[in-house]
Amino acid sequence: MRTAAEYIESLRARRLELWVDGERCASPVDHPKVRPAIHAIAATYALAHDPRWRELATARSALIDAPVNRFCHLFVEPDDLVKKISLQRVLGRLTGTCFQRCVGMDGLNALYLATHARPEAHARFTAWLAGVQRADDVLNGAMTDPKGDRSRRPSEQPEAYLRVVERRADGVVIRGAKVHQTGAANAHHILVMPGQALRPGEEDFAIACALPADADGVRMVLGRQPSDDRRGGPDAGNARFGGQECVVLFDDVFVPRERVFLDGDLAACAELVEAFAGFHRASYGGCKPGNLDVLIGAADLVTREHGVRRASHVRDKLVEMAHLTETIHGVGLAASEKSAQHPSGIWQVDPVLANVCKHNVTRLPYEIVRLAEDLAGGAMATLPSLAERDHPALAVGLAPVFGSEARAKALRLLESMAYGAGSVPFRIECMHGAGSPQAQRILLERAIDWDDKVARARVLAGLDPDDALGELS
Repeated sequence: MRTAAEYIESLRARRLELWVDGERCASPVDHPKVRPAIHAIAATYALAHDPRWRELATARSALIDAPVNRFCHLFVEPDDLVKKISLQRVLGRLTGTCFQRCVGMDGLNALYLATHARPEAHARFTAWLAGVQRADDVLNGAMTDPKGDRSRRPSEQPEAYLRVVERRADGVVIRGAKVHQTGAANAHHILVMPGQALRPGEEDFAIACALPADADGVRMVLGRQPSDDRRGGPDAGNARFGGQECVVLFDDVFVPRERVFLDGDLAACAELVEAFAGFHRASYGGCKPGNLDVLIGAADLVTREHGVRRASHVRDKLVEMAHLTETIHGVGLAASEKSAQHPSGIWQVDPVLANVCKHNVTRLPYEIVRLAEDLAGGAMATLPSLAERDHPALAVGLAPVFGSEARAKALRLLESMAYGAGSVPFRIECMHGAGSPQAQRILLERAIDWDDKVARARVLAGLDPDDALGELS
């Protein structure tokens, strides 16, 4: 398995076309807006070699009969799902941001089970995955399409969806875009998947395939984030790590047949989308509580620097922040513990609890951020640049404004996570990642057995006999 340093060096071998602020980026690995996100992925490699975390960060793959990084691993044991959530919390706490490999991990598991009943496609997929595991590569899971006018179907606005525009004996040609692509510029491969269930007549959009991140015709455009110009400077907030999103453009990209896993198979693509949604919505029970650990720690640090930590209302707010964080984590673990095995051998999360987990994530972190802002005070929004802390003409006058170095830097970290660059992989992703809130509510309505609840209520109300328990005396 690669080390963190080997991962970073491997990115230099790519011929990646990345555009940043209207200009082609000559060296993506060294760009100040990209490098913090690379560091966050590098942490996933570092843990695999750290004796404290190795057992959590790695697993043995039956595909290659060797240890692999957990982010390349299949969920072949019930405990794999629990360890995934535990690892994600550790990494969320260590980096304070998105470490960008979860979509790829959840996607490869969803694709494994979706191709299982299609032997040729499954053989192509497992052969490709074995290569990914041997190389210890990073996958960009490319699922979300631009969508355009949401009232219109893909067939009515094909330019708003990635699609197959040509089929050849040796492969397919794809055209379109994928948006909100977490960590795309830091990946070795793009795993293309459909972003929604499709209907008859929409077979051209039902494509799942893999290609190198630097394949001919692939262009990436880095997304903007609030205050991203602060990265690498004194006011970055998170001094070392950061998230990253890209738009990925596919300009008539050829994908060889051996890397085409599903093409036009509506039923398999629907299974893929639903399985991925469950895996990824449960994932938020790991990474976001880890990020929230950092936010709570920063808020707690500020209260200590302000000398108010022992005030009863301060302690109560910190307890509430921790309570809400553990609520998210607990449901993520429960969804993973309450798993069921798919015929392919992959273990799947409980769909109801996975969606409850993600639905909590669309709400509870916002209350936690509100409490953090309450505890921090207005300085988190108005503090001058930390570059002025030691300026000879300003240092004396600003000393009581900044307070201690711990106070100043903790305020900057809170600012970043609440509404700066760190808020994109944290707050905004909480709302829209793995589907916006209504997506979870739709699945919950479909998955919950309403009639069973009504039936039990009828029994206890004395309307129907109790067949479940029978006579008790």
